[in-house]
Amino acid sequence: MEEHKQGQPSTELAVEAKGLVKVFGKHRAVDGVDLSIQKGTVYGFLGPNGAGKTTTIRMLATLLRPDEGSARIFGHDLASETDAVRSRISLTGQYASIDEDLTGVENLVMIARLLGYPRKQAQARANELLSAFSLQEAAKRQVKNYSGGMRRRIDIAASIVVTPDLLFLDEPTTGLDPRSRNQVWDIVRALVSAGTTVLLTTQYLDEADQLADRIAVIHQGKMIAEGTSSELKASVGTGTLNVSLLDSEDRARAMDVLGNKLEVPIYPSSDPASLTAQVADPSRVAEALGELGKEQIGVSTFSLGQPSLDEVFLTLTGQPVEEQQASEEASR
Repeated sequence: MEEHKQGQPSTELAVEAKGLVKVFGKHRAVDGVDLSIQKGTVYGFLGPNGAGKTTTIRMLATLLRPDEGSARIFGHDLASETDAVRSRISLTGQYASIDEDLTGVENLVMIARLLGYPRKQAQARANELLSAFSLQEAAKRQVKNYSGGMRRRIDIAASIVVTPDLLFLDEPTTGLDPRSRNQVWDIVRALVSAGTTVLLTTQYLDEADQLADRIAVIHQGKMIAEGTSSELKASVGTGTLNVSLLDSEDRARAMDVLGNKLEVPIYPSSDPASLTAQVADPSRVAEALGELGKEQIGVSTFSLGQPSLDEVFLTLTGQPVEEQQASEEASR
């Protein structure tokens, strides 16, 4: 998780936001978000679709005006110094913002020219980025013929034609295969090692765990937790018990038995024969598992270890992130 770091980050704040609120009709999409993001770090904004991540990003990127609250980007007031803020930032959204009928190199040259590069320097910068993002072979191909991973790479490249001090990455790996996700992660690490601050929104817990120096968990427009990955994991208990049963039909009884013995909430996992719990006193686990045997509930495997970010989200919200995302989408 620390691969991208080169020395300690600056104590200067890249982003300082207080009480950000955005209302659409009767829906408070963002409900009092506070942020303090140090320069030269990756800050993870973690939550399911509909939690308020993108709306917060759009406010900080000057695309939406907050209904309440204030923010400063590198000391510049978001409301009164908009041009100064925009000169320091770049945004890569969830969907590609480039022209799909142009080739990769044509897109980058066009953006460089719009940003003030002379023609020769624009071509040189485009070639430099295509090389850095391993897109040389696709440079003269129309972007509409790119794979999903290539589209995300060219989109990020377009965002850093002029290298920003602060880059907003809004769910940059959604829908990508594992190889393409790892390529995007390497790009993020390289940007931060060169001095760019990254605010990364994601619904992937492993992505936040891999990249982020600090993580904010957002739920229904509110920040419900914030800290390093280790701090968030430590906040939900000293150990995580995972139990897989021989028969999925025994899960309800097993949850009752373990709940009574451990005196903690027991949660069903996505696997219908599995369950999980945060355990403050690991010494009670053996006794609880023994009670399952007395009740003739067969156990195939069990493990006790440090909680994952998935289990942090489960404890904080009462739902796995996948179920929370589904309920958010169903309510819209």
